[in-house]
Order: sequence, then C-alpha cells, then structure tokens
Amino acid sequence: MSVSNSTPGQIQVIKRTGDVASFDAEKISVAIGKAFLAVEGQQSADSSRIHDRISQLTEMVLNTFSRRLPSGGTIHIEEIQDQVELALMRTGEQKVARAYVIYRDQRADARKQAGENHHPTLQITDANGQLQPLDMRKLEATVTKAAEGLEGINVQAIIDETIKNLYNGVKASDIATTMMMATRTRIEQEPNYTYVTARLLRDELVVTGLTFLGLSEDTAEGDALETFLKKGIELDLLSPELLNFDLAKLAAAIQPERSNQFTYLGLQTLFDRYFIHSDGVRFELPQLFFMRVSMGLSLNEANREERAIEFYNLLSSFDYMASTPTLFNSGTLRPQLSSCYLTTIDDDLYDIYGAMRDNAMLSKWAGGLGNDWTPVR
Repeated sequence: MSVSNSTPGQIQVIKRTGDVASFDAEKISVAIGKAFLAVEGQQSADSSRIHDRISQLTEMVLNTFSRRLPSGGTIHIEEIQDQVELALMRTGEQKVARAYVIYRDQRADARKQAGENHHPTLQITDANGQLQPLDMRKLEATVTKAAEGLEGINVQAIIDETIKNLYNGVKASDIATTMMMATRTRIEQEPNYTYVTARLLRDELVVTGLTFLGLSEDTAEGDALETFLKKGIELDLLSPELLNFDLAKLAAAIQPERSNQFTYLGLQTLFDRYFIHSDGVRFELPQLFFMRVSMGLSLNEANREERAIEFYNLLSSFDYMASTPTLFNSGTLRPQLSSCYLTTIDDDLYDIYGAMRDNAMLSKWAGGLGNDWTPVR
C-alpha cells in the first residue's frame, strides 16, 4: 500500500510509556486495515476497494497533522488514534469506526489489567527532589474519588488526558494542576465536571495547607482546627480570642464532605481572594474558613459555641452566605464586618479631612462608602 509524500516531517510521537518515536504513517494504515478486516472479514484483505479506502483515510489523518504542525513537533499516540476515528466517521465508515473504538477500549482494558501500580516509564520529582515512579493506582483513586456520585464523568478519559500532558521529571505538585486542566476543559460538555475540578482543587488545597501547618496529609479538617488557629495567631492574622472557644466541640461539628458542593469557579474564587495565607501559601482549608468566619461572628454571643455551629451550618451548606467584608475579616485582628458605611460630613475643615481619613481606612479593610455632604456650604 502506498502513501503519498505529504507525510509530516520532523514529527515525533509520544507513546503511552512516555517514550518518543518517529512518526510512522504505515502504522496508521495497518491499524485502519485491521478495523476493516474486523468488519468485512479476512476475505477482504486483497480487495482493491479496501486498499484504496485505507490509503484515503491515512491521507486524511496525515493532512490533519501537516496543517497542524507544518514545521514539525510532537503529538501523543492518543491524538493520532482520535484522528483515525474522526476520519472513519467523516467518510461514512461508521461500522469500521465502531470496530476501531472497541479495539481501542479492549487494548486499554488489557493494559489496565496487566499494568502495575506504577507507570512503566514516567517518573515524577517529589518534594525532596528525588525521582519516583508515577503511582497509577493513586492517580486513578484520586480521579475516581473526585467523580464519586456524579453522572456523565469519564474517569478513564481524565486519566488518559492527564498522562498525555505529563513528562518525565514533572514535579509531584504539578500533577494536580494537570488533572484539573484535564477536567476543566470538559465543563462545557458536561456541567458535572465543574464539581470534579473543584474536588481536585480542594484535595490540593488540603494537602498544601496541612503541610504548611506541619500536619500529615490524612489529617481531618476538624482535627486541624486548633493548629490552624494557633498558626494564624502566631502570624498576626487571627484574633487570639478565638482560642477561648471550646475547640473540641467546634472541631467535631466540621463536615469536610460539604466541600463537595463547591463548583470550580466558587472554590477558585475563595482560593484567589478569601483564604488566609502567608508567603503565598493558602493554609486555610475550605471548612476551616467557614468555621473561622462563624467563630468571629459569635465572639460576643452568650452561647458562643452553639451560635458558631449554627453559623457554620448555614455557611457551609450554602443556605446563607455572608458579605465579602465579613468573609474577609471575621475572626481576624480587624473584624470589620459591614459592607456599607454612610456618614454625614459637617461644615468644618477638621470634619472634612477627618472623613477622608476615615474613608481611606474603611476602604483598606473593605466596605462601600456613602457620604452626605448636605451640611457643607
């Protein structure tokens, strides 16, 4: 079987093992040929019609990569197989396309069943700078957990896309980002992917926060409450008054599973703008955030623990959400909780400039401003 000279030059193929090989158009023809034989039987092996069709389909795939990478580059083996599927569908070869898809799925299952815990070639760089084999079981467990209870989620597709975008020596901390990229791009196709992405982000936030606090990665959020508060107080970020609560009672009320309600945009917004941080590290975990706000709101209550738990249940269940200044400042050294301030400026120079000073300080710690200038001449 001949293939035209339009084969892309200087293109390298990334195999599933992570190895890189030269682009070989003949392998595309062989794969398409096997799909045709699976549908039309071995007797079609000598059919000129089948040979011509295989050449046409191979040419379509090659032209796609010629346009995409005119100067050469790298492509993953899965991308090539995706283009073969598209070519078969676009030319009306639905039965052959189905046979090809089934073959791919069977090969994927075989690799999964025969596979070991670790990827055969991909290695990651751990926190100590040491190379370690990529733990495939851990990767699969992370994605499966994030997709739990959600419909329309293709766990294997997320794993495949993640592997496709990893490289030898990638930092362990970058794997979570790669997984989130693999799920985030699917949100428009299936809205439930927003929850998968948020859960992956939550897992990464928890690991980062617990590590900063000097706790093990499997520490429950409730068990981290006291350590979190003490660290925040040590860094002059939280009010020492928070330690006067019955922390054991509050810790028992924290429900980490409520973080599963977050959409990706919601949790990312909290991460970017609200969570307490030090030197660029967000060490306030999602449910600790809600409890910190609730404790700040309950400082002057007679039954402060009961009120804090009531506030926490409202906030963490999304039945009620406090205003931005409250979320920013509750429980901190500057507990400015109001969203808007209305003031009247008297007709004297001292009051006019005093109002400017007050407005500047209020703006610094969040809050809308409204000034009544009626008394001023």
